[in-house]
Amino acid sequence: MEGFIYKNYDGLGLAKLIKNKELQSKEVLTEAIKTIEKHNPTLNAVINKFYEKAERHAENVDLTGTFAGVPMLLKDIAQEVAGEKITQGSKAFQNYRAQADSEYIKQVRKTGAVFVGQTNVPEFALMGITEPQVYGPTRNPWNLDHTPGGSSGGSAAAVASGMVPIAGANDGGGSIRIPGAYCGLFGMKPTRGRTPVGPKYGRNWQGASVDHILSRSVRDSAAMLDEIKVFEKAAAFHAPPFEGSYLQMMKVTPVSKLRVAFSVRSPLGSEVHQDCKEAVYNAARLLESMGHHVEEVDAPVDGRKIAKSYLTMYFGEVAAAIASLEEILGRKAVMTDVEQTTWILGLVGKATSAEEVVLSIREWDHAAYSMEIFHETYDFYMTPTTAFPPANIGELEPKKSEKLAMQVAGKLSMGGILKKAGIVEQVAENNLMRTPFTQLANLTGQPAMTVPLHLTADGLPVGVQFMAARGREDLLYSLAEKLEQSELWVPAEKNPMFLL
Repeated sequence: MEGFIYKNYDGLGLAKLIKNKELQSKEVLTEAIKTIEKHNPTLNAVINKFYEKAERHAENVDLTGTFAGVPMLLKDIAQEVAGEKITQGSKAFQNYRAQADSEYIKQVRKTGAVFVGQTNVPEFALMGITEPQVYGPTRNPWNLDHTPGGSSGGSAAAVASGMVPIAGANDGGGSIRIPGAYCGLFGMKPTRGRTPVGPKYGRNWQGASVDHILSRSVRDSAAMLDEIKVFEKAAAFHAPPFEGSYLQMMKVTPVSKLRVAFSVRSPLGSEVHQDCKEAVYNAARLLESMGHHVEEVDAPVDGRKIAKSYLTMYFGEVAAAIASLEEILGRKAVMTDVEQTTWILGLVGKATSAEEVVLSIREWDHAAYSMEIFHETYDFYMTPTTAFPPANIGELEPKKSEKLAMQVAGKLSMGGILKKAGIVEQVAENNLMRTPFTQLANLTGQPAMTVPLHLTADGLPVGVQFMAARGREDLLYSLAEKLEQSELWVPAEKNPMFLL
């Protein structure tokens, strides 16, 4: 097609051109591969490429799918493609290949999307940055000295730079929303149980983690959720049923007067950067000008208890991941199999009691009940997505003294002593202070989205988060569509890498 510029189209835009036979899927794929090869040496977003398989698929695309022929990248954890590596950002899994497609992949395949490769993640998707030792750091397209966030940092950098319009992501504590905010993207974490988790598991991270995508447009996200929302019989959790189309409702549903509660206070009582506050204040003023009721109200939960209960699960999941690794290796795992920090987190997880886990899950349920009552009064709870703009690459690495202490503790298997001293928990909480707003929705099971509504003076994106009651992704999408048309919306296409 004369004058075709691949980057100028979102996923649905490309699908329309392909369905109308204005372009062939293979032509679009060629442009995607060119863009990946152009930007990836700088960004380090893509760590595994499926080019040959993608080309075969592009030649035989079923044009009935919503994203027929549209290039898509997948996240290198949980989103397993039969026969392909799935390394989870760890050297321990470098030779592991998926035995079967995950249920998420099965659903996404039905859309006709063409899988081009896999994106970089921190080891076991544990961090809010993407700097695995085995692959090296992924860089932010807005500023190469900064992180794109994590754990879906590779996906975020790829979408923001124009490599692909959509990329797979998952979110167990903010891993869709944090990189979405850092890279100026739209990111929706669906309601717990809305998207598939099988076949290996009936829950991920005790139900905290759900899969979806990152995108530059709201409509791509809505259209994909329409396609992958399922009632999965074997899943531990099921979302409230939604029979309509998020995409269609978003287009036709007028947003009537809404009740919006907002807060810029960190649930941990820690510092919040002025730009992150300003993003929320500006959004509040915009919503008021649109006729909505907006008031400053904190969520009815104990932020420190939420953080503690989240970390209890987190430590336990790391210990379980290392135990699962032993099945793959066929031997007992040792400290050098994984990154030092991962090993230490696993030791603390081993020293965590069943009693602590049960009490933490009870805290999740208490928070979920409190938020359901809260949403009887308020349609949305609005906060900064993160407490700070993107950190510099390497900024959140443990200090030399912390590394030395972890090395000694790891060699001596001092998990119990570390846990009793609270050292690792304190280090983990210090990291959470940069991103203290996102975990609540994971623990309560609510849907939450990040929208790109602010740029710092240094030209770095800052996101605003909206949470809604469980099952109300439709409300979030309807609001997002209106915000996307507002003067506050910051298009990802403004970043320097996209413009190259």
